[in-house]
Amino acid sequence: MIDSVRPATIQQVAKLAGVSHQTVSRYIRGGGAGVRPAIQERVQAAIDDLDYRPSLTARAMRTRRSGRLAILLPEGPATGSIHILHGATSAARQAGYDVDVVTLGGSPASRGERVLELIESQLFERVLSLVPLPEAIRGRRLDGLVTVVPVYDDEMRSIGRLAGAAPVGAMVERLAEWGHRRFVHLAGGLDHTSARCRRDAYLAAIDRLGLESYGVLVEAWSGQGATDAILNLPADAGVTAVIAANDVMAVGAMRGAVLRGWTVPGDLSVTGYDDSELSSLLTPSLTTVQIDRADLGRQAMSRLLAALKADPAPTDEPDFMTVVWRDSTGPAPRPSTNVNGWV
Repeated sequence: MIDSVRPATIQQVAKLAGVSHQTVSRYIRGGGAGVRPAIQERVQAAIDDLDYRPSLTARAMRTRRSGRLAILLPEGPATGSIHILHGATSAARQAGYDVDVVTLGGSPASRGERVLELIESQLFERVLSLVPLPEAIRGRRLDGLVTVVPVYDDEMRSIGRLAGAAPVGAMVERLAEWGHRRFVHLAGGLDHTSARCRRDAYLAAIDRLGLESYGVLVEAWSGQGATDAILNLPADAGVTAVIAANDVMAVGAMRGAVLRGWTVPGDLSVTGYDDSELSSLLTPSLTTVQIDRADLGRQAMSRLLAALKADPAPTDEPDFMTVVWRDSTGPAPRPSTNVNGWV
């Protein structure tokens, strides 16, 4: 009797079909080539009866093709990571591959050894790393089996293209076209690459367009900090537009404006970043940056698939960040009507 818990083996299939295990292996490997039709029927019937599944390990060692890919991530939560993985795995499955997600924890040395183990196991045809490879394996020969598209650092903080901040410049430019001249930036925690990139994009836009910045405030991902920053603005600050590093801080800024008796966007225009679920439901709805993380995941996987087929890496990767203009932004107030000391 076949064990109902342990998977069937190729030897058990051979015994049930009344053939050698070499014949079963030849049938599985070659799709029946070289095996007589009558024997093919017996082998397939035995496979179906035993619910036999070929060993991925044996298959990979024999053919170096397992039909499986791996995606590497550091341990820890990250907003939107599930969407990146969804996009990447969908692209892989459309190309006929299954995907395993592997998290890398521990010291840099242990993470490096884990990566090498995955590669040397031959269970995966290729590995997509969404984190920079640890120092421990840099310079090691990886036989072209790893595609690195850095999206997160070891702490699951955004880096690379995910930390890009070009939309900040676009928002400042549009607001300048609407007459805004003095801005303030509510920055995120500057230990995050994304926060530094958004701050730098803000300052670059202010300088490029000849505008004025009241300052870079908060430097923490804090809604309450954003509220306090607006409440603490001097009456003659002259700020008419706030560029917040994320939606939480933007909402905090809007609350601070309301507590001061200002209207949004009548007295103060406010922008966010990330297009959180509630941003479109606020009153007023929030102008923000929508990030298509699933598309970023698809683009990352397309690089791996191109390398797998020895094709050139894609060079026309579309932008996956878009400014969504909503009701929290509008023309700059006229000096005679602005309660925020605009001059």
